[in-house]
Amino acid sequence: MAAVQGNTPTDGLDFNAERRAVLDNHARATAQLAADVRAGRVPQPDLVLWPENASDIDPLLNADAARVISGAVDAVGAPTLVGAVLQGPGEGLTNAGIVWSPGTGPGQRYAKQRPAPFGEYMPYRSFFRLFTDKVDLVSRDFVPGTSTGVMSMGGAKVGDIICFEVLFDDLPREAVLAGADMLVVQTNNATFGYSHEAVQQLAMSRLRAVETGRSVVQISTVGVSAFITPDGVAHQRTGLFTSAVLNGQLPLRSQLTFAVRHGQAVELALCALGGLLVLAAGRDRRRGATRRPALRRRAVAAGR
Repeated sequence: MAAVQGNTPTDGLDFNAERRAVLDNHARATAQLAADVRAGRVPQPDLVLWPENASDIDPLLNADAARVISGAVDAVGAPTLVGAVLQGPGEGLTNAGIVWSPGTGPGQRYAKQRPAPFGEYMPYRSFFRLFTDKVDLVSRDFVPGTSTGVMSMGGAKVGDIICFEVLFDDLPREAVLAGADMLVVQTNNATFGYSHEAVQQLAMSRLRAVETGRSVVQISTVGVSAFITPDGVAHQRTGLFTSAVLNGQLPLRSQLTFAVRHGQAVELALCALGGLLVLAAGRDRRRGATRRPALRRRAVAAGR
């Protein structure tokens, strides 16, 4: 497989003003990947992965954006998971991953189930507007999806996780239970600049690999991107604000780990055990506190 980190023209929130440039960067890097395949420098990938926000121009409505994506996908000759912002439903927006196939274009789709509050939607907008009009900087809310994202592409069943969905225990587990034999974390770290957020997110993806027993690809617009094997080891890790293409093979797994089989029950059991140990330690401490004065009284009596 291959994963394309196209980069953005700038870091921070201003990257949103360069939507077409971001799309062109990912299309250009994919076209270069296709040229490398034709030249025999890299093997033909079975599937290609683009990050979240690779196309903030809705390619299902904008013919020019669709043409750019189709040109890149047709050139590389492999189904490509495209991170895109879609118009709707209604007045809202959708943060989506779309499987774009050579010759046929868009097909299977996953809509992000857990949009980020205060970033992708404004909760209790009318209440917070009493304190600041900055709430309206989020002018349109992203609408949450309702279905688990498992999509067949290139012989793999890819479980799609978008950005900070990786921190929720249930979403990767549900994808695996639905048949995913690998996971991809599509993310856009441009707004966080050179902070440690990208590395923290990579740590979450590594945890999910071990927890689910699945290979995980974290692919970002700007980095950090990596191929992660089921043992949690990150391979071909990229730097921040660079253009890069990851190429390699990852194992596909169908077995279910103990954590996937039992889910939250494992966490609840460990929490209950921890609570019992704390209570037991507190009880022993109280016993010790009452025993010491009694021992001192006996010692004083014996001395007399």
